[in-house]
Amino acid sequence: MTQPFGRLLTAMATPFDASDGSLDLEQAKRLASALLDSGSEGLVVCGTTGESPVLSNKEKLALLEAAVEVAHARGAPVIAGTTTYNTAESIELSREAAHLGVDGILGTVPYYNNPPQEGLFQHFRAIARAVDLPVILYNIPSRSPRNMEASTTLRLAREVSNIVGVKEASANFKQIGEIIRDAPDGFRVWSGNDGDIITILALGGYGIVSVASHLVGRQITELIDSFVRGDVARAAELHHRLMPLVDALFVTSSPIPLKYALGKVGMPVGGTRLPLVPIDPRSQQVMDAALAAARIDLPVALPA
Repeated sequence: MTQPFGRLLTAMATPFDASDGSLDLEQAKRLASALLDSGSEGLVVCGTTGESPVLSNKEKLALLEAAVEVAHARGAPVIAGTTTYNTAESIELSREAAHLGVDGILGTVPYYNNPPQEGLFQHFRAIARAVDLPVILYNIPSRSPRNMEASTTLRLAREVSNIVGVKEASANFKQIGEIIRDAPDGFRVWSGNDGDIITILALGGYGIVSVASHLVGRQITELIDSFVRGDVARAAELHHRLMPLVDALFVTSSPIPLKYALGKVGMPVGGTRLPLVPIDPRSQQVMDAALAAARIDLPVALPA
């Protein structure tokens, strides 16, 4: 199965109403529109940055429906974060998302009970077989905390035709390089960390599922395009320029700094839900300094 996804995908934040913490679908549509207008080629909705663990399944489906409405009007794809530790629930939610018209599924490595590699294989195979959609695996051992080994990723890539790529956030470049080297033709690797994009591109990876693209999507697009056309010096220049902002976005638990930053640049998305809390004063200072030093793309693309 081919995948219709671009090199720059944004892991979209989930807007909540500032007064009562309810899901703000109208602001979600505005944010989706602004992201697509400022460089993002597609949206990953209900992922880590979207605070999926604190969203009910009903909220996830409503958010996905809103994102599909906006993205499809622009010819852009929506990848749905519909997997949990529970394989059966993941299948049910992924099927419901498919009925809404999402273009792909993001399959996150299950957390908490640390399933063995065979369990990861069977979990993702079952989900992928249940939907007629491309599936992108998501390896994020810092949060899972199980690392999906290269052998498991490659086995899934070879044996399950609609598993078309992986978002790799392990920062284990030996492992990532092995996946890129040995994967079937057409299997894509996206960086899951904004700071790793040049390294993964240099290894033969495809792109990035980005948090920073909420603010600097055009510059990340230029970084990728520069590298792909062979202007490594320009790509490196952009990387170094963007790194202080990238670091600030993770100065405390994500997406706390991102949501604060979006409010500062004119796209308020409310706060986070517990157990995440409002940004602390020290992290706020770090984020303020990074925003002051950065060239922000998003405000010039804000819809009227």
